[in-house]
Amino acid sequence: MTPSARIEAAIALLDAIEAAPKRPADAVANDFFRERRYIGSGDRRAVSDRVWRVLRSWRRLSWWTGKDAPRLMVAASLLTEGWTLSGVADSYSGGRFAPAGLERGEYNALRRVEGHTLDHPDMPPPVRFELPDWLYPRLEARFGDRLAEEMAALSEPAPLDLRANLLKGTRDEARAALAAEGWEAKPTPISPWGLRIEGRRPVTTGPAFQSGLVEIQDEGSQIIAALTDARPGMRVVDWCAGAGGKTLALAAAMKNRGQIVACDVSGSRLDGAVRRLRRAGVNNVERHLVVPGDKWAKRREAAFDRVLVDAPCTGTGTWRRNPDARTRLAENDLLELTRKQASILDTASTLVCPGGRLIYGTCSLLAEENEEQVSAFLSRHADFALIPLSKAWTVEGGTCPDGEMLSLTPARNGTDGFFAAVLERAGPKPPGPARPGPEQAGPEQAVPEQAGPEQAGPEQAGPEHARQGRAG
Repeated sequence: MTPSARIEAAIALLDAIEAAPKRPADAVANDFFRERRYIGSGDRRAVSDRVWRVLRSWRRLSWWTGKDAPRLMVAASLLTEGWTLSGVADSYSGGRFAPAGLERGEYNALRRVEGHTLDHPDMPPPVRFELPDWLYPRLEARFGDRLAEEMAALSEPAPLDLRANLLKGTRDEARAALAAEGWEAKPTPISPWGLRIEGRRPVTTGPAFQSGLVEIQDEGSQIIAALTDARPGMRVVDWCAGAGGKTLALAAAMKNRGQIVACDVSGSRLDGAVRRLRRAGVNNVERHLVVPGDKWAKRREAAFDRVLVDAPCTGTGTWRRNPDARTRLAENDLLELTRKQASILDTASTLVCPGGRLIYGTCSLLAEENEEQVSAFLSRHADFALIPLSKAWTVEGGTCPDGEMLSLTPARNGTDGFFAAVLERAGPKPPGPARPGPEQAGPEQAVPEQAGPEQAGPEQAGPEHARQGRAG
C-alpha cells in the first residue's frame, strides 16, 4: 500500500470503530482486516499503529480539530509526527486509494495546529489526561501528585507479557524456546512465571505458544492467580472465568491435581476456553455456565478451598491495551458494576469452606470497585477476615507484594492496573473427602478431543468483555 492508501484505510478503520461503540476496538479491527485480506501484514501493522495512536490521544486531538475521523488523522500527523500542511495536502490528494482532499476552509482552520505539540496549556485537566470529565476527580483523589505520571504510563502501549506453563516446562525453558524463535524475553520482576517481550510480537504463530509452553497473560493477572494459593489436591472455583486465563494458571500451580470449576455467565467465553485448556495440557478443569435461577452454587455451599472472583469491572487498569474504552465509559457503568460486584461476592462467598479463602480481584484503578468493595463485604460477612499478602503468597520465586491488599499500576509496577484482596473464612478446615464435591461435568461440559488454533489470549480483552463477565 502507498502511504496515502494506508491513511485512507486508517480513516476507514477509525470510522468503523466509532460506528460500533459497544464493541472493543481490537474486535472491530479484526473484522475490518478479515474483510480486507488483500492488506498485507506490514500494512495491517502500519494502519493499526496509526489508528491506535489516535485512540490514545483522542481527547487532545479532538480538542484541536473536532472528532471526525479525517480531521483526527490529520491532527495526529501534524501534532505527533511533525508533518506540515503541504505534506498533508500531498497525502490527502483525493486520488486513487488516497483520502479526499480537504477544503480550503479546513486548511485554514488547521493552520493553528501546524507547528504545535499535542499538549496545550489551555487544555482542561481531563482533556490533558485523556479522561472522561466525571472520572477525573476520582483519579485525582486516588493518585494526587502522581496523577500525571500514572496517566502518562496508562497512555503508553503495553509490552507483551507471557506466562510460562509449568505443566509443559520451566520459565527458563520457555525463555529459551522464545529465543529460538527470535524473541528476546525477560523474566517479570514479581511473578515467578512471567516473561516480558517489548512491543507487539506475533508469538501466537510460533511453536512455544502453539505447543502450550507459554500463554499470553499480563503479569498483574498472573500475580492474582499466585495469590489464590491453589495447591495440588484442592477444590477451586474460578467464579468469573471468562475464557480461562487465570484458570490455566491455577491448573498449572495445582500440577493438574485436584479440581477446578470454571464458571461464567457467557457460554461462548467458556467454549473459548476449551482450546486453551487442551493446548496447555490441563485435565482437572470442568466448566459450568451460570444461568438465571441456577441452583449450582446453593448445592455446593462451603465445598471449596479457594474461590477466585475476577470480577467484571470498568477495566480502567487496562487502558494501555484498550485506549478506546476511555471515552466509552460512563458514570452509570460504574454504578451498575459496583452493585453487580457486591452481588457476585455475596454469592461466591457461600462456596468457601471454613478455613478456605475468597480472592477478589479487578483490573480497575477505582476505590469504589476495590478497597471500598472489600470493606463493604467484610461489614456484611463477619465470618470473613482480610489476610495480608505475605500470608497468601506461597509460590516459589518471584517477589511477594507488600501490604494488606494488592494494588498495581503501570507507572509503579509496569503491569496493567490490578487490585486483589484475599479473604479467609473463619473456622477449622474440615477434611477434604468429608466435604461434598461438585458433580462431574456432563458431556456438554467436557473438553473435546480436538481443538483448533487460537489467535489471541483473552487477557487482551477490552472493557466490553470485562463488563459482561470478567476483567482480564
